[in-house]
Amino acid sequence: MDGTLGMGGHSLQILKTAGDKAELLGLDRDEEALALARKRLVEFEDRIHLFHTPFSRFEEALDEIGWDLIDGAVLDLGVSSMQLDVAERGFSFIHDGPLDMRMDPDSTTSAEELVNTLKHGDLARIIRVYGEDPLAGKIASAILKAREKEAITRTLQLAEIVRLAYPPKMRHTARNHPATRTFQGLRIAVNRETEELEYYLKTIVGRLKPGARVAIISFHSLEDRAVKHAFRDAAKGCKCPPHQLHCTCGGRPEMKVLTKKPLMAGEAEREANPRARSAKLRVAEKLAPDGEEA
Repeated sequence: MDGTLGMGGHSLQILKTAGDKAELLGLDRDEEALALARKRLVEFEDRIHLFHTPFSRFEEALDEIGWDLIDGAVLDLGVSSMQLDVAERGFSFIHDGPLDMRMDPDSTTSAEELVNTLKHGDLARIIRVYGEDPLAGKIASAILKAREKEAITRTLQLAEIVRLAYPPKMRHTARNHPATRTFQGLRIAVNRETEELEYYLKTIVGRLKPGARVAIISFHSLEDRAVKHAFRDAAKGCKCPPHQLHCTCGGRPEMKVLTKKPLMAGEAEREANPRARSAKLRVAEKLAPDGEEA
């Protein structure tokens, strides 16, 4: 199962190497991406099942096609290159477009609505927690001041507000554009990415066959930390409090972590694809019911 199908790159390689009996379930909440993936995977059209749905609702898709357990699962989190490169989608602070950021354009709340309606504290929390920007309070204040004069409706309009909220010295020495973290925080909030991932991590283990592997690529520390902790907890088994000397819960390990440290792109890959520089891959394998490897 590819929970973030995108344009089908991962799925294409999986199908090419998995053998002629392999079937693949692909999920994405972006209908444009699904259409492109369907064309890209046309040679395997009799072995693919594509659904327009977020990956957190994967169990509904599994049930619909009659799959109880699966042999493997992959997630490639974050925003796709296609979404970043199309200004009209509103993800980019480099190209001007409507302030949207919805991965599914039919969903209800856009970045424009959040930026123009949220109170200072709520806006600052999104930028601080999801964007991990230490200047979140200052940025939120700048946004509220700007929207008193006119609605903030364009990506470059917001990017400039955030840029000017940075002190001149930080502005000139920053490695990335000052708006990078604010846009990240808003995107995560708009698409409820944290909640999606948390639910997926809680439920995916129960739909894996013994020996099945789940691989997750994340692009920022919040995601990577959530994956790391979920894999660690599933590998530990025991849910008793840390101060308790003896286990009384009877929990057994469900997973084996295969990546003690996340795998990252090498120099050649980073040069070929600069967006891979922050990608971190973690993999875990489902254990048999007795806690042994399958």
